[in-house]
Amino acid sequence: MFYPYSFSYFYILIPPMILALYAQSKVGSTFNKYSRVSNSRGFTGADVARQLLNASGIYDVTVERVRGNLTDHYDPRTKTLRLSDSVYGSTSIAAIGVAAHETGHAIQHDTGYAFLKLRSAMVPITNIGSNLAMPLIFLGVLIGGMAGSSFGYTIIQLGIVLFSVAVAFSLITLPVEFDASKRAIEALGMYNFLSEEELKPAKKVLSAAALTYVASAAVAIANLLRLVLLFGRRDD
Repeated sequence: MFYPYSFSYFYILIPPMILALYAQSKVGSTFNKYSRVSNSRGFTGADVARQLLNASGIYDVTVERVRGNLTDHYDPRTKTLRLSDSVYGSTSIAAIGVAAHETGHAIQHDTGYAFLKLRSAMVPITNIGSNLAMPLIFLGVLIGGMAGSSFGYTIIQLGIVLFSVAVAFSLITLPVEFDASKRAIEALGMYNFLSEEELKPAKKVLSAAALTYVASAAVAIANLLRLVLLFGRRDD
C-alpha cells in the first residue's frame, strides 16, 4: 500500500541535507571572515570586474549594482554583470574573489564555453520541470497511478522525467561554476589584483561557494533516487 505523504526512504535525504547545511554555513562564515580583510591594492569588486572584462577584450558587458548580499550573478541574456551591495564597492578580498568569479561567467559566455551554452539552453525546460514535476506526481497518485491506473502511472513517470531534467541542470552547473572560479583565481594572479598571500583566502571563499553547488546537486540526486524508489513500481 502506498501512502502519499509517507516518510519512506527519507533517510536518503539526510546526508546531502547535512552537507547543504554545512555548505551554507561555510560559505557564510568564510565570506564574512574575509569581507573584513581589504586587498592591499585598494581595488573594489566593480574595479576588478571592469578591468578583467577589458583585459579579456569584452566591452559590451555592463557592470551594475544589485541589492542584497551574495546576490551576484551574470545575465547572459542582457550581458549584464550584477554585483551585490557587499561586493560592488567593497575592497575586501572576499568581494574581489566573488567579482572575479562572476566575471569568469561573462568570459565563458564570450568564448562560447560549452557547458555554459548547454546550461543556458536547458533553462526553459528546467523551469518547467521544477514547477510541474511534483504536481504531476501527486496528480498521478490521486487518479490511481499507484493502484492500477495506467494513465495515472504515466503521469507519475512524466513528473519523474521532468524532475530528472532539473537534476541534470544541477550537475551541468558544477563544471560551469568550477571553471569560473579557476578563471577567476588565474586572472587575479595574472593581472596582480591580489598578492600571492591574498590569493589563498580568495580561493577559500570560492571553494566554499563551490561546495554549495555540490551540496545542491547531491540533494537533487537524493530526491530523484527517493522518487524512483517510491514510484518505480505500482501495485496491480
